[in-house]
Amino acid sequence: MTATTRATEMTMIAAQAAADKLAENLVALDVSLPFVISDVFLIVSGRNERQVSSISDEIEDKMLESGHKLLRREGKTTGRWILLDFGDIICHVMHEQERMFYDIERLWKDCPVISLKDIKTASEGVVI
Repeated sequence: MTATTRATEMTMIAAQAAADKLAENLVALDVSLPFVISDVFLIVSGRNERQVSSISDEIEDKMLESGHKLLRREGKTTGRWILLDFGDIICHVMHEQERMFYDIERLWKDCPVISLKDIKTASEGVVI
């Protein structure tokens, strides 16, 4: 079983929103096989709490504009690890220190990576 087309499209919208706010180290994992609740984990990093919050807000805004409603949000008050649940995808917007400490990619290392090669960064207009 692999992530649905809808989940992949949602992932691209969220990843582009994160890149527009200068998120770093964007990784999308197809977790549909071991994690039946969702299809994709999008994991991105910010350098400080304000940037993490800003990235999270941008993802929420762009997803809502695209017709995808946020189901749950956790961690907004601290700005260290914000989890955004859109059903088909779950976005982990993490402070770079939390990301290194928890290393959630290692926990899901057996899951296929979804290519984000078409995502362009806001500052450079370069493809990731």
